[in-house]
Amino acid sequence: MISQWRLRAAFAARLSEMYGREVPAYTTLVDVSREVNEDVLRARGAEAERLGSIGRVTAERHGAIRVGTPRELGQVARVFGALGMHPVGFYDLREAAASAVPVVSTAFRPVDGEELARNPFRVFTSLLTTADPRFFDADLRSRLETFLAGRELFPPELLALADRATAEHGLPEEDAERFLHLAVSAFELSPEPVDKVWYETLERISAVAADIGGVRSTHINHLTPRVLDIDELYRRMTDRGIQMIDTIQGPPAWKGPDVLLRQTSFRALAEPRAMRLADGGVTTGALRVRFGEVEARGIALTHDGRALYDRLLTLVDHEVARHPGVDRGELARGVWEEHLPPTERELAARGLGWFTYHVVPDRPRDDSRPPATIGELLERGWVRAEPIVYEDFLPRSAAGIFQSNLSGEGVRDNGQEGTAHDAAWLSGAIGRHVLDPFALYERQQRDSLARVARDLGLDGVPG
Repeated sequence: MISQWRLRAAFAARLSEMYGREVPAYTTLVDVSREVNEDVLRARGAEAERLGSIGRVTAERHGAIRVGTPRELGQVARVFGALGMHPVGFYDLREAAASAVPVVSTAFRPVDGEELARNPFRVFTSLLTTADPRFFDADLRSRLETFLAGRELFPPELLALADRATAEHGLPEEDAERFLHLAVSAFELSPEPVDKVWYETLERISAVAADIGGVRSTHINHLTPRVLDIDELYRRMTDRGIQMIDTIQGPPAWKGPDVLLRQTSFRALAEPRAMRLADGGVTTGALRVRFGEVEARGIALTHDGRALYDRLLTLVDHEVARHPGVDRGELARGVWEEHLPPTERELAARGLGWFTYHVVPDRPRDDSRPPATIGELLERGWVRAEPIVYEDFLPRSAAGIFQSNLSGEGVRDNGQEGTAHDAAWLSGAIGRHVLDPFALYERQQRDSLARVARDLGLDGVPG
């Protein structure tokens, strides 16, 4: 039997190989990421692996796909369920984006710490919100939903094998090979001609809507390697003549601990596509929808930490508005240094970041009783804190990446009231519970504190 995590690792590797053939600049991105990681490891030693071993970081990828209907999203969940991946988090890019991005999203990923350590592959998956009248009037919605209902993204054989892999926690080798072939093929760019008039009808509303609902298949929009120094990668990619988007999304580079997620990408490339004309003829056109993203991951923040992060973003926005000629990164760095704890220990003691806690085995023993708070346990050397890596995404950053790679702003009627969607709605659409990422991080931290309390003989879990 090929276990689910091995299926996941093989799928991620084959998808990366396929995408590299389709988008050669992605291979350059992977190569430069590897070079940067090796240089950082040489320069920083063990400290470079504070947020994951170099083996994990080098192999790590996340992908992004887009689908059109709840039915298609439910099928995606079955395919990724076979790989031990679960829907985590709800992201409303309609509200996070200034331009027309009519999607809500979740991320399929492993949730168990051991599974993440084996292979943390994740796929950011967006669903078109066809019922939102800010983007689609009644006539276009009807035509769009009819088009989507008439296509098949995933063959029945793939779905049957996926269900079997989920039920049996893996597949025999021959079936595993067939599953991987079908799964990778489902995300290849289709050579089928694109209906030019229909695609352009949707593109006037939103380039994202056209990419989802203007074609009869889905495809990988980007694959993302992880890098240990995203600023250095940005410089090296630019030096190679590859056009990057204008900014690195997320927190600024600063002297304190890395938190959450920083992302950037090279710009979407104009790729030749066969286009079917109104008279039935076929011509060659070009679509600009796929790009190469790269990420640097930091420490997961608690509810209080995320609230602080959001306040700092707002503060940075205000500072940028007040000082339009000043570099945003410089302004953000100053805000961070003023308001965010400069060390992991303080981040932990203030309850702003998620950590696992471990008793220090060689601490000199005395007659004192261990204290009852995390801060004092850290301060007096009873325990050490290991940061929990942020495994998820940031709506504003994701929207920023999307926007930076759009060919136009699209159309959005803010006079209409948007259709309400939330995690509960998405759970119903998928047919399985969308997990709360905060609850997953909290469970990791709580379990580690329970072990600390037991090992130190405390009356309760430290707070």
